[in-house]
Amino acid sequence: MTIIKKIFRFIRAKRFLYKPLVQVILSKQALLHNVQVFKELEPQKQIAPVLKSNAYGHGLVGVAKQLDGIQAPFLVVDSYYEALILKNEGIKTNLLVIGYTFVENIIQFSHPEIIFCITTLAQAQELSQKLKIQKRFHIKIDTGMHRQGILPTDIPHVIELIQKNKNIILEGICSHLADADTKQSELNKKQIRVWNEQSARIKKEFPSIRYTHIEATAGTAYAHEIDANMTRIGLGLYGIDSGIDRNLNVQPVLRMESIVVGIKKIKKGEGVGYNFTYTAPHDMTIGVVPAGYFEGIPRALSNNGYVKIKNVYCPIVGRVSMNMMSIDVSQVPAIREGDTVEIISNNSNDKNSIISMARTVHIPYEILVKIPEKIRRVWE
Repeated sequence: MTIIKKIFRFIRAKRFLYKPLVQVILSKQALLHNVQVFKELEPQKQIAPVLKSNAYGHGLVGVAKQLDGIQAPFLVVDSYYEALILKNEGIKTNLLVIGYTFVENIIQFSHPEIIFCITTLAQAQELSQKLKIQKRFHIKIDTGMHRQGILPTDIPHVIELIQKNKNIILEGICSHLADADTKQSELNKKQIRVWNEQSARIKKEFPSIRYTHIEATAGTAYAHEIDANMTRIGLGLYGIDSGIDRNLNVQPVLRMESIVVGIKKIKKGEGVGYNFTYTAPHDMTIGVVPAGYFEGIPRALSNNGYVKIKNVYCPIVGRVSMNMMSIDVSQVPAIREGDTVEIISNNSNDKNSIISMARTVHIPYEILVKIPEKIRRVWE
C-alpha cells in the first residue's frame, strides 16, 4: 500500500508541473534553526512543533516532512482532518490533535499514531461510556482563558470518568495562556497558578503522564514559573517572535515572489485601480503584479504597503484587487516585464516583511494563514 501511495503522489505531482506566477519559497535551514533556538532556550524541555492551519500558511505537508526526522514526541495540529492528511502522506511522527474531535471519529476511524485532546466534560463522559479500544489522550485544562478546556471544578469528575475506562490512556495535560505576549501580566500569573495546581492534581492520580505543556512561543517568557516539561512552538517555529522582545534570533522561514506582468507610463492626475483611490502626483511608471487579496495580500495594504524589485521598495498604489495589484516602479532601474517581485520578504527589518505588514494592517498570524493552499510552496 505504501508503494502504491508513493506512485500516486509522484503521478499527481507530475500533473501539476508548470511555471507559477506566484510562489512561496521556504527555508529548511531557517526552520531547523528556529527549532534549535527553542531547544537551547529551554534545554530541559521537549519541543512540540505546531502545524495547525496549514502550518501557519507555510504548507502543512511540506513542513511536516521537514520536521519528521527531528524526533519530536509529536507534531501538533488543530483538527482530525489535518492529522489524516499527514498520515496519508506518510508522516511517521505522532500527531496531537489539540482541537475538538467528534467522539465517533475517535472511536471508529482514528490512526494509532494520532493522539486526541479531551476538551469538554461531555466529551469525557461520552468517551468513558463508549471507548472500547485503547487510545491516547491529553486533558486540556481551562486555566482562565475560557475558550476550550475542562474547568477546574470539573477536573475531579473527569478524573473519575477516565479511571472508569481503562481504554483511555492519559498521556498528557495541556492548556493555553491568554496574555502571554504581555510582560508581567497578572492574568498570566493567575493562569499559571491554576495550571500548577491542577496539573499537580492530575499527575498525582495518573503518575504515568508523560507530557505537560501550556507554553507557546510567547509563553516561554514565563517558563521559570511554569511546572511543565514541554513547549509548543507555533509562530516562533516560523521565525516570528510574537511575544516580549527577547532577541530570540529566530529567522523567518517564508518569502513570497511573483513577477511584473505589465508596465505602463501614466501622466500626473491620472487614477489607478478601483475607484481611483490613488491619483498620480506626477508622471510615473506603474507595474502590474498578478497577486491580490486572494493570494493573501491584505487589501488594507492598498496605498499603504510595499513590495521590492532589485532591492528597490516599490509602493503599492491604488486598491489591491482580487488577483493583482499595481505598484510604483518609477525608481527601479531598467524595469521590464518578467522582473522578479519580492512580495513578502524573509528579512524582518524590510518594509515588506510579515512583521512590517502586521504593524500596519493585521497580526502576523492572520496574514500568514490567508496565503492560500493553491500557491506552490518550494523548499530551498
